[in-house]
Amino acid sequence: MKISSASFVSSSPALRNCPTGNLPEFAFIGRSNVGKSSLINMITGRNKLAKVSSVPGKTRLINHFLINESWYIVDLPGYGFSKIPKAERDRLEKMIESYFLNREQLRLTFLLVDSRHEPQKIDLEFMSWMKRKKIPFVVLFTKSDKLSRARIPVYLSNYRHILLSSINSSPEFILTSSEKKTGREEILERIASELND
Repeated sequence: MKISSASFVSSSPALRNCPTGNLPEFAFIGRSNVGKSSLINMITGRNKLAKVSSVPGKTRLINHFLINESWYIVDLPGYGFSKIPKAERDRLEKMIESYFLNREQLRLTFLLVDSRHEPQKIDLEFMSWMKRKKIPFVVLFTKSDKLSRARIPVYLSNYRHILLSSINSSPEFILTSSEKKTGREEILERIASELND
């Protein structure tokens, strides 16, 4: 798939404020500071489309980016917020849950995981919740350029084993690197397959 256009459309504080219409949406979510904005910029080929911040938890709204005038990338706030007030944390959790449970335009979710770390409890809990709610997702391992070639298959095998034992499921994995542009074609092919169904 070729991306010929990509533009910011809106930042919504609640589901009711999101764009109307029935264009398909592909959501991106992960723990705070997992590299979500950098990955979205890499996928679209626009360096400044999504705002990159060194401060975790910067995204606090539902951000819609219109791609090829025909579908949306949706940048969701990270989960596992640590340095924000509880009231704001609760609001974000409710907003994210409402989006996943009620947004009919959602086709597929890309769940970002930092490949530099062992499986995190919060990621496994979120995957388990997605599975229980029957929300389809693909795991994107970010920053894979930080792993040696020899370590990658061991890491993936270990992660798959832990998922099978913890949530009794082994979702699709894609290795990514915003710096090396790794995984871009695989992600776009996955999106194209959903659009063509």
